[in-house]
Formats: sequence, structure tokens, C-alpha cells
Amino acid sequence: MELSAAFSLNDISKLPPPRCHELTGNRKGQFSVDLEHPYRLIFIPADDPLPVLPDGGLDWSGVTEIEIIEIADTH
Repeated sequence: MELSAAFSLNDISKLPPPRCHELTGNRKGQFSVDLEHPYRLIFIPADDPLPVLPDGGLDWSGVTEIEIIEIADTH
């Protein structure tokens, strides 16, 4: 899978597939990649400390570890 070959979160395509994207609402801080519809792999960055940009946003190129939370149908 693309996740295992990536050096950082920035290496994962934001276009389908796998369409890596940050979630919002009650899942803020979590990320998702598409699996077989309707399922998604849900994960969080596991780097400590989290890499941040000067504006305070997450530096995707610095995320080198993730923790898988679940596989879910979030629709």
C-alpha cells in the first residue's frame, strides 16, 4: 500500500485513490484514506512532537509516523 512506501504524509496522494485528507468536526486532527467503498482507514499523526508550520498548521512533510485508529464507514 502507498502508506507503507511513503517517507512522510506529504507523499500520499490527495487525489483518488487514496485521497488522503484531514477530517473535520468531531474528527478534527484525524486523517483518512479511501479503501474499498464505503470504507476509510482513519489515522492520526504519531510523531512526538507534531511537526508544525510557521502558521501553526500541521507540516505534512514532517509526519513520518501514524497510528491507525480504525477502519470505518464515515458516511
